Amino acid sequence: MSFVIDHRPGRQSEPPLPRPKRDPAPSRLKYRLERMWLTPLYRRVVRVGLPAFLIAMTAGLWMADEGRRAMLTDGIAGVVEKIQSRDAFQVKMMTIEGASPAVDKALRGMLPIDLPASSFDIDLVALRLQVLQLDAIEDIDLRIKPGGVLSAVVKERVPALLWRHPRGIEMLDATGHRVAGVTSRDVRRDLPLIAGVGADQASEEALELIDAAGPILPRVRGLVRRGERRWDLVLDKGQQIKLPAEGAVTALGAAIAMHQAEDILGRDIRVVDLRNPSRPIVQLGTDAQNTIRSARGQPLLGPDGKPLEEEKGG
Repeated sequence: MSFVIDHRPGRQSEPPLPRPKRDPAPSRLKYRLERMWLTPLYRRVVRVGLPAFLIAMTAGLWMADEGRRAMLTDGIAGVVEKIQSRDAFQVKMMTIEGASPAVDKALRGMLPIDLPASSFDIDLVALRLQVLQLDAIEDIDLRIKPGGVLSAVVKERVPALLWRHPRGIEMLDATGHRVAGVTSRDVRRDLPLIAGVGADQASEEALELIDAAGPILPRVRGLVRRGERRWDLVLDKGQQIKLPAEGAVTALGAAIAMHQAEDILGRDIRVVDLRNPSRPIVQLGTDAQNTIRSARGQPLLGPDGKPLEEEKGG
């Protein structure tokens, strides 16, 4: 504490009064503001929401003018077109690998745009789905390679069967999917023949039967689907092996085993019926039946299976 000296005689100055201390407690308004600032939501609103609102309001006011909107749209379109038309994004040629000449020609004809074209104008996903509609193509890998090359690597379906149906003859792959149509059986005599309604839906079983018929395969003329549930194996000389709906491969193996043991298919037998595997039935040919009928003194059968005397009497 300091003192002021009064130089007047007989008087001494008194010390000044102390200043009042400032109250450290904040005001009620300041306290509430500080408490609000400590709230995370309030801070996000002030730091993010308020600036975003101001920016959006400014942009909205600017975009309210139709002329400004048109200018902005044209500017963006011009920039996009300028970028897409750059030489780095131009597709100039197409290469196709793994395709036969006919499929190669069909693929080039399906290209939706003329080259050169911007890679942004080529929808590879849509183009792939369009190409897969070709029956001969099983899969295709489409990609744009550096240098502006549209590369197509094709996996074609492999013909495995010929299917004869009322509408004509078609080549099928191992899954029964159509590959292409043919004009006659002679076009692909190397392929086994199946026939009948629904035969294409059971192509995998048909191939298994063809494999199982190995020892008599040179005599096999084809498979006929019966009632969309079972197969008849047709051999040369008019012979047939009727197979069951279930276990057809096993039944055919049993028939081939009987043939190897007793040469039943080398005899005058028309049908080997294995529809009931536990009770196979053999139907003799006309010559064999006539031999038996002659020994029994019965009238012989004609080519139509009717007794000759009955035909004459009729």
